[in-house]
Amino acid sequence: MNKFRTKLLIALITLIISVLVGLGILLGQLFKSYYLQSFNERLKIEKNLLGTYIEEHGGVSSFKQQDVLKISDMLNVRATITDQHGNILYDSGEFNDLSSTGLKKIIDDVVKKKIVKEARLEEGDGYDLHYYWKALTKDGQKEGYIFLSTKTDELNQAYSQIWWILSISLGIALIMILYLAIRITSRYTKPIEEATTVAIELAKGNYRARTSNSKMAETGMLETAINQLANNLQKMVKTQEMQQDRLTALIENIGAGLILIDSRGMINLINKGYIEIFQVNPNEYLNQLYYEVIEQKEICQLVAEVFRTEQKVRNQLLIPLQIERRYFDVYGVPIIGSNHVWKGVLLVFHDITEMKKLEQMRKDFVANVSHEIKTPVTSIKGFAETLMDGAMNNKETLEAFLSIILKESDRLQSLIQDLLELSKIEQQGFQLNLQQVDLNDLLHEVVTLLIGKAQAKNIHLELTTNGIPVRIKGDLDRLKQVFINIVSNAINYTPADGYVTVSVRDLGDLAQVLVKDSGVGIEKEEIPRIFERFYRVDRARSRDSGGTGLGLAIVKHLIEAHHGNIHVKSEVGKGSEFIIELKKQ
Repeated sequence: MNKFRTKLLIALITLIISVLVGLGILLGQLFKSYYLQSFNERLKIEKNLLGTYIEEHGGVSSFKQQDVLKISDMLNVRATITDQHGNILYDSGEFNDLSSTGLKKIIDDVVKKKIVKEARLEEGDGYDLHYYWKALTKDGQKEGYIFLSTKTDELNQAYSQIWWILSISLGIALIMILYLAIRITSRYTKPIEEATTVAIELAKGNYRARTSNSKMAETGMLETAINQLANNLQKMVKTQEMQQDRLTALIENIGAGLILIDSRGMINLINKGYIEIFQVNPNEYLNQLYYEVIEQKEICQLVAEVFRTEQKVRNQLLIPLQIERRYFDVYGVPIIGSNHVWKGVLLVFHDITEMKKLEQMRKDFVANVSHEIKTPVTSIKGFAETLMDGAMNNKETLEAFLSIILKESDRLQSLIQDLLELSKIEQQGFQLNLQQVDLNDLLHEVVTLLIGKAQAKNIHLELTTNGIPVRIKGDLDRLKQVFINIVSNAINYTPADGYVTVSVRDLGDLAQVLVKDSGVGIEKEEIPRIFERFYRVDRARSRDSGGTGLGLAIVKHLIEAHHGNIHVKSEVGKGSEFIIELKKQ
């Protein structure tokens, strides 16, 4: 804006100087013309008055040299009187000066009637000469001529004074005008400069810039409009940023993969969910054709179908990702703007792998429950029918069959109790009866309860502690149920002459219980599934031991209810180790 102010001042100064110079020249010429006209008129009047005076006082013959000198002094001119033939009779000037030659030439021209006008201007060396003449008559006859001549030195001096006066006046006017111009330009350009600066800041994105409110009515509206514009832009940008943040947060945290394809088939947007699901690089996807970067043919076919039909398409796809296969519910939506303008396709990927697993687990659970219940019910029904058909009359057969029926009934009752127990634990309102529990005392009770079972198989069951109490906050009965289940499983899956060791460790904020056996072990791929309902590593051994297949599922839920963790280390033929970690608080 300083450049603008400088240019404006230069333009104003140039204009003012041009106007003042033109005005000075015009005024100078007007003064010069007026002064010259007044000078000429004066000489004409003096010439006529002098001619009339000579004619009325006796003519040329009555004049003398003294009269001519007197007239010359009075009028401040050179007076010359000649006869009718041009001979000089009286002259107040010097005939030997340079002007005499010009006077003589004019006298000759007048006598010979070469000049019609009665005035003439002769330019000399550094000065001008004005000549005026008049014919003198007496009794109607031309008696001679009177010539008046004067130099224009006074006229030139007057010109110089006029130019000095004009120069000084115009110079003072120029200074005053320049001062006023600077003040006015500063006053009027400063608000414009501020408005321009604010406009530049607004263009750069600084919507907090404001102009200072001046008291000038001429620029006040501009400043008010600029400030209002900045305020509106700030509000709009703030609203847009809030909406953009909300939209970005929604897109990035929607919990599903999202990909946006424009009408040309170019990928414009992929969210964090899509990146995490498919493990892709956004830079390799954005602004690329979808069928060139999406490797899954099923997805490309779904996009092509949306483009072709312009209808919503929904499909469940099984997509291989690295080493696993995952299920996705893919929802393709055509994006159609106003006036039915086609804008592209939006794809939403919902990972339903867990839902599929849960659905399969439910099916397996129903099948397993049905199978587990069907077996004892079938046995009870079969033996009961056999007894009713006459086998009850044989006492030995009756006792054997009733023993089997009782065993199957106990097994059925145990299965039902475990199902009810698992259902109770999985309920949302399930609560633990928390109290201070010493794990050393608790595990000592568990080992005492199961020592007989271990001795029956000649298995060495041992509890290892350092004698220092390890206290946690937990449910005594539930924890006892957990450890009985784990130690009992270790005994069941350990061959005769093996061992089972239980040890306790204090890890500061955590308490760790390790149950290690020398049993059959677990296949590596089966370890993640041993906590599923009704899953058995060795179905025949589990069924012979009276297991329902729900024990470890109950254990896992109870450990998680205590905000703890359970891990398993195992090798086939070398035994297994269950590691339970519980928080002290």
